[in-house]
Amino acid sequence: MHLFLLGVSHRTAPVDLRERLDFSSRDLGAAVEALATRSSAAESVVLSTCNRSELYIATGEQERTRDELVAFLADYHQVPRDTFLPHLFTHGGAAAAHHLFRVAAGLDSLVVGEPQILGQVKDAFHAAAERHCTGPLLTKTFDWAFAVGKRVRSETALGEGAVSVSFAAVALARKIFGRLQGRRVLVVGAGEISALTAQHLRSHGVAEIVITNRTAGPAEVLASETGGRAIPWSEMAAAMARADIVVTATGSQRPIITREHAQAATGRRRVDPLFIIDIAVPRDVDPSVSEIEQVFLYNIDDLQSIVQENLARRSAEIARAEAIVAEELVRFAAWQRSRRAIPTVVALRQRFDEIRRAELQRLESRLAALPPDARARIDEVTRLIVEKLLLEPTEQLKALPDEETQAVYTEAVNRLFRLDDGPDEPAASEPDVRATDRSRNDP
Repeated sequence: MHLFLLGVSHRTAPVDLRERLDFSSRDLGAAVEALATRSSAAESVVLSTCNRSELYIATGEQERTRDELVAFLADYHQVPRDTFLPHLFTHGGAAAAHHLFRVAAGLDSLVVGEPQILGQVKDAFHAAAERHCTGPLLTKTFDWAFAVGKRVRSETALGEGAVSVSFAAVALARKIFGRLQGRRVLVVGAGEISALTAQHLRSHGVAEIVITNRTAGPAEVLASETGGRAIPWSEMAAAMARADIVVTATGSQRPIITREHAQAATGRRRVDPLFIIDIAVPRDVDPSVSEIEQVFLYNIDDLQSIVQENLARRSAEIARAEAIVAEELVRFAAWQRSRRAIPTVVALRQRFDEIRRAELQRLESRLAALPPDARARIDEVTRLIVEKLLLEPTEQLKALPDEETQAVYTEAVNRLFRLDDGPDEPAASEPDVRATDRSRNDP
């Protein structure tokens, strides 16, 4: 079996094509089961995110497998193959493992170091494993990828720091308040960036999300998506007074939160600060609001500078992360090479054991008088001798540094010990010279 990968990603395909080939919006388990029915796919995993759709296969017929995978993508998604063929990429063997390791480490992501990707890789493998679509090769490869991702996160700072405006906003909120559990949030506007920020805040355990928008419909939709509550636009000022965090991102051409609004929200009874995140362009909040003692105001430029600083920090970690991936790939390649020697190793051990058993059978008449425990001990000792004799040669054979050398040595072992022939027959008719010589010295 050989590892084979076929897919599309943000590096090879536009977003509209990635959407058409996406598996994540459907049942991933059903997809991998459908893929596993292809005759040349001995093991299968489907990895699908917003930026990639990748099929990982264990196969003995790579060319046939490629054709079947193309047909599978076209049939499953009802997309003409000519539409996506120019955007496909394929890798085999160590190159496929290298790609998976980089994906798990966050090095192949649209935003380098994104934290979600390792979990998505694990989910993809578990979906396949639960449906018995995986086997020894993919299990070992994906387990190795999980370890690579964990090493990169623990030994580098690749995943540290917010690298999106919405992440940066949440990171700032956590700096100001510490834990966000129990905090109340007001979201002004219901666009995409408001939605992302609200979702990130919800994932950090805020107690309440209140959403308001000039048009009620989008606010109600966002409220249902985030487990929040929509309120009329006219209640915005009152909601500010109850909020700890205000996120605003509307399309207004003039400030909608004035100094007077902020002062009213931070009245005499307020103890905790008010954190306002103005993500709008033009700005939704009057800049003079930042002069109020209890208010922390950050605008889009503040957040972008944090994002750029964190991106620069991540870039400095890329070389270290790539070195970890390269180191693990060397070890993985060595493991793959050792697997190619396994049939010869198994055959060699079988041949030696056949010889051992044949010799014991030939000496049956001499051993018959021994008690059962002594005969069992002779069987055990001869088996251990064979194992010790073969331990070093088989380990060396599996550890040879390259495929060409390993192929030469494997062929030599096969020829020397006639491993392609059938089992040796006991030479019962030949005189047992060694046994005769030994008997002369027996007391």
